[in-house]
Amino acid sequence: MKNLYMKDRHKVGLTLGKFAPFHKGHQLMIETAIKEVNELIVLIYDDPIINIPLSIRAGWIREIYPQIEVIEGVNSPNDSGYTPEIMKIQEDYVSEVLGNRSITHFYSSEPYGVHMSAALNAVNRQVDISRNSIPISATKIREDAFKNKKFIHPVVYKDLITKVVLLGAPSTGKTTLAEKLAVHFDTQWMPEYGREYWENHQVNKRLTLEDLLKIAEIHIEKEDALILESNRFLFSDTNAITTYLFSLDYHGKALEALENLAKTAENRHDIIFVCDTDIPYDDTWDRSGDVKRKEFQQTIIEDLNARNLKYYLLKGTVDERIEQVSKVLTAPENNKFN
Repeated sequence: MKNLYMKDRHKVGLTLGKFAPFHKGHQLMIETAIKEVNELIVLIYDDPIINIPLSIRAGWIREIYPQIEVIEGVNSPNDSGYTPEIMKIQEDYVSEVLGNRSITHFYSSEPYGVHMSAALNAVNRQVDISRNSIPISATKIREDAFKNKKFIHPVVYKDLITKVVLLGAPSTGKTTLAEKLAVHFDTQWMPEYGREYWENHQVNKRLTLEDLLKIAEIHIEKEDALILESNRFLFSDTNAITTYLFSLDYHGKALEALENLAKTAENRHDIIFVCDTDIPYDDTWDRSGDVKRKEFQQTIIEDLNARNLKYYLLKGTVDERIEQVSKVLTAPENNKFN
C-alpha cells in the first residue's frame, strides 16, 4: 500500500464520472483531492442517454475549479458493474486516456475505487462513500433538482433549468400565458421588463436608443436571478431579439451593444414559442393597432427564420396553448435527464 502522504513525490490525483449532474458530493471529493495532491485530473465520461452535453458538464468543473485539468472522455464505455470483463474494459479505457501519465492517488466515492486504483498502482482514496457528509446523489437530483438544489452549485443549477421564451407582437397573449404557465408548472416567470420601463420613461410613445439597450440589459439581469429560483422551467416574456426589432422599428437602427445582445439571445433559451395573432386584439392606448400587430408579428417570424432558429407557433385559447406547450416540454428530447 502506498503512503498517502509521500512527501517527497509529486502527487497526481485522478477522479472520474459522468457528473450528471455535478453536485456538492463531487465537490467534496475534488476539494479533498486538491488539498492532498499537487495536480488533479478529472475524467468525465460521455453518455448518449444524458441530454446535457459532455462539454457543458466539463464546463461546470472548469468554471468552479479552474486550477484542475478536465478531460472530456469521448467514446467512453457505458458498461457498468463489477464482472472481470467490465472492470477490464474500464481499466483499459482509463489507461488509454492517460497514456504514459502516472497517477499516485485515485479518488472516488464508489466501490470501483478498489479495482481502478489497483490497476493504476495508485492510493485508493475513497471520500464519503457512505454519503454521511453530503447526503445526495446524482440520481436524487435527476429526480427533483429543485427539491435538492442546496446540494447544487449555482453554476450547475442554471443549466438544469430549461429556459423557455415566448415571443410575439404586442397583444398576442404572451404575458398572460407566461404567468399561467408558471402556475401550471409551479415555477417562475420573467415579465417583459420593457413594459415596466416604457410606462415610466416613454415620451410620446417613444424610447431612445439608449433606453432600449437598458431594457435588454436589465431584462437579462432579472432573468438570470430568476433562473436560480426556478423549478425545471423558467418562462420569459420576450427577449433581446424583440427589443432589437423594436429599436429598428422605432429608429431604423439599433446600438451595436443591443445588436450583440440580440445575437447572444439566439442561444440563451432552450425552447422558443411564438404566440399567434389569432386572438382578439386588445386596443389599449399604448398600442399601435391590429394592422401594426400583424406587421410586427411577420417581422418577428422573418427574423427567427433568418437566424435559423427553431420555434413552435402557439394558437388557440390560453388553455389550448398551455396544452401545446406542455406537449413540447414533456417530449423526451427536451428532458435534460432523458
